[in-house]
Amino acid sequence: MEGRHATDHEVKYVLSMKRVYLDVCCLNRPFDDQEQERIHLESEAVRFILRHIRLGKVVWVGSSVLDLEINRTPDIEKRDSVLALTAELTEKILATENEIERAKVLETLGFRAMDALHLSCAEKAGADIFLTVDDKLIKKSEMNIDKLQVRVENPVTWLQEVIK
Repeated sequence: MEGRHATDHEVKYVLSMKRVYLDVCCLNRPFDDQEQERIHLESEAVRFILRHIRLGKVVWVGSSVLDLEINRTPDIEKRDSVLALTAELTEKILATENEIERAKVLETLGFRAMDALHLSCAEKAGADIFLTVDDKLIKKSEMNIDKLQVRVENPVTWLQEVIK
């Protein structure tokens, strides 16, 4: 039905037990300046996903790489806020030599080192979706879709798709 909004029950069913990996860009989004409409929409999408994680409807898989990258955040207040979010992780993958080797392969495809590590951990975790607000990462992933074991998408785009 055109223009119809999904009910809470439908949303919960569609999102139910999806394994989601949120990268640090996503986790930072709610703490970014909300003046730009795009940033505000992405923030709302991330908050929506986090709410469903808290409700136990979505499995949030993360990794030790999240901690590594978050701890590099120069803004102490933002860093502490983002670290507090990671306390809600459902599962946490430790990056091992296997993930580092896989990341090296991904780097040869043009992925930045940290992105490659996140992707390799998301693959190990069996994530259904890897969410990011990084347009370059999304574009690089689209170019290498056949070489990745996890789909990469913007949270707004993904929610529009799964909540139809």
